[in-house]
Amino acid sequence: MAKMKTHKGAAKRFKRTGTGKLRRHKAYKGHLTGKKSSKRVRRLRKPTLVSKADQKRIDSLIP
Repeated sequence: MAKMKTHKGAAKRFKRTGTGKLRRHKAYKGHLTGKKSSKRVRRLRKPTLVSKADQKRIDSLIP
């Protein structure tokens, strides 16, 4: 059987942590941040982990 190819779109959006979990960036920070509070924009800067429900699907994209 052929080797699995990495889904390049997913590879750019998710990084694997040392323990094997997936890290992602938060949405809603691309533009229109003037109306959002500073606190909200500051929280959107920090990366977060992918939820357990989505982890299995994304794992198949990034072997």
